[in-house]
Amino acid sequence: MSTSFRLFTAIIALSLSAVSWADDPAARTAHSKGEPAETLQQAVTNLSEYNGKLEALLAKDELTAMDMHEVHMLTYTLENALEKIQADLGEAAVVLEEVHVASETGQPEVVQEKGQTYLQATRALAQ
Repeated sequence: MSTSFRLFTAIIALSLSAVSWADDPAARTAHSKGEPAETLQQAVTNLSEYNGKLEALLAKDELTAMDMHEVHMLTYTLENALEKIQADLGEAAVVLEEVHVASETGQPEVVQEKGQTYLQATRALAQ
C-alpha cells in the first residue's frame, strides 16, 4: 500500500471520527471561558464589542480556518454576555410586574421603590 494512500485513509478516518465527535455535545469540551460578564453593563459592553468582531468576520466573502477559529472563540464571550443579560432581564421583568400591579392597586410607595429598582436594573440597556 502506498504511503499517500495510507495518509489519505488516515485523514478520512480522522475526519469521520471528528464529525461524529462534533455531533455529540457531551463529548465536546470547553476550549475557553470567554470574557466574563459579571454585571449587566459589562455584558452589554461585551455584546456590542464582540458583535462588531463577528460582523466584521461575517462580512468577508470567504471564511478561512483562522476566521472560523476566531468566530468559535468569540462566541464564548457572546454566550456569557447573553446569559447575563437574559438573567438580569428576567429579574427586571419580575420587578416591573410588581410596579405594574402596584400602580393598578394604588400603592405609590411600592411603585416608587420597585420603580427605582427596575430603572437601576435596566439602565445599562437604555444607554
